[in-house]
Amino acid sequence: MAKASGAKRLRFARLHLENWRNFVEADLIFGGRAFLVGPNASGKSNLLDALRFLHQIAAIGGGFQAAVSSRGGVKGLRCLAARRYSDIRLQVEIGDGEEAPIWGYDLVFNQDNQRRPLVKRETVFKLGRKIVERPDRRDEKDTERLTQTYLEQVHANQAFRDVAEFLRSIRYLHIVPQLVREPDRSVGRANDPFGGDFLEQIADTRVNVQRARLRRIKDALVVAVPQLKQLELHRDAKGTPHLRGNYEHWRPQGAWQTEEEFSDGTLRLLGLLWAVLDGAGPLLLEEPELSLHPEVVRYIPQMFARALRSKGRQIIASTHSSDLLLDAGIGLDEVFLLQPSSEGTSVNEAGEFGQVVALLEAGVSLGEAVMPRTSPNKLEQLSLFGA
Repeated sequence: MAKASGAKRLRFARLHLENWRNFVEADLIFGGRAFLVGPNASGKSNLLDALRFLHQIAAIGGGFQAAVSSRGGVKGLRCLAARRYSDIRLQVEIGDGEEAPIWGYDLVFNQDNQRRPLVKRETVFKLGRKIVERPDRRDEKDTERLTQTYLEQVHANQAFRDVAEFLRSIRYLHIVPQLVREPDRSVGRANDPFGGDFLEQIADTRVNVQRARLRRIKDALVVAVPQLKQLELHRDAKGTPHLRGNYEHWRPQGAWQTEEEFSDGTLRLLGLLWAVLDGAGPLLLEEPELSLHPEVVRYIPQMFARALRSKGRQIIASTHSSDLLLDAGIGLDEVFLLQPSSEGTSVNEAGEFGQVVALLEAGVSLGEAVMPRTSPNKLEQLSLFGA
C-alpha cells in the first residue's frame, strides 16, 4: 500500500454516514484506535460494515454491484428511520495522522426503477482540491456507467489509486473457533473473516515470516496459557495444515495438542495476535474480548497501541467489555457511544457526555463510566422469562 509522504501509513480520519442501516446520520473522527460501545442491535457491526462495504467495492473481484447485492440491495441498506427513497451516503477522509486529511472519498447512491444500485454522486478530493466529480459528461451520455464506481475501475482511479489500495488493505476479523476446527473449513473460502481458512492463511505465509510470527505469538500467549511451550504449523498425512502446541506436562517431553483441542479463548486470542501482525491496513474487530479472561482483556488496548506505534496500524473495535476500557491510556475521543432511538442510532464521543467526564474526574474508570449507558431499558424483565 502506498504511504503518504513516504513516511506514515494512511488511516481513516473521518467517517460520515447518511441513511446507512441504523444511522440516519453519523459522523466519527478517528485517531489510531477507536472503540465502539453500545447496546445489542445498536449498529456497532453495521458501522464497521460501512468500511467493509468500501473495501468490497475496491477489492479485486468485488465491486459496487456485488457489495450492495450481498447486503440485500439498497432497500436492505437504507436506514428504516430514513425518509422514503432517501439516498445513502458514505464519506471518508483519509490521512496519515497529521491534522489535515490527504484524501476524501464521497459516495452517494440509490437504485433505479429496476432496483439496480446506481451512483448518484461520487467525489474525490486530494489535499482539499476536488479531482473527481460524478456524474460527469460521459455519465450523462451513458447512464449505464453509473452502475459502477470509478473506485473499482483501474482505468478510472489512476488519479486516486492510493485510495483504492488503502481500502483494499482493510481487514475485518471475527474468529469463530468452530470454523477453525471444522475439517472442511477451507472449502470455498478465501480470506474468510470468520476463520474458515485461517490455518491456510498461516500455511501460505513465507516460512521464515510464519515461524517468526508464531514465535512472537507463543511468547504473548504464554501470559494467558502458561503451560504452552511451543507453537508451530504442522501438516497431517493428507497435507492439511494444523496448528499444534506443546504443553508443559509431567512427562519430560510434554504433550502436543492441535487446534481441535485448543480452547475457544486460545484460538480467538491466537487469531487476534496473528491479525495484528499480518498486514498494515486498518484492522476491524468485533468484540475481541470474547472467550478471554478479564485480566487478559485488560491488556488488549495496550497491544493495539503497540501495533499503532510499531506498524502505524489503525485498529477499530466494537466491544461490550468494561474490562477492555479499564486501560487508563484510552482517551475519551477514542470511545464512541452508540445510542438507538426511533429516529435511528446516534453516535457520540464519550467526552461529549458531561456525566461521563464527571465520573472520570471522580476517579471512576472509563469502562465503569461508559458501559452503564449501554444497558437496555427494563433489563430486569429478562428475569421474568419462564415464570
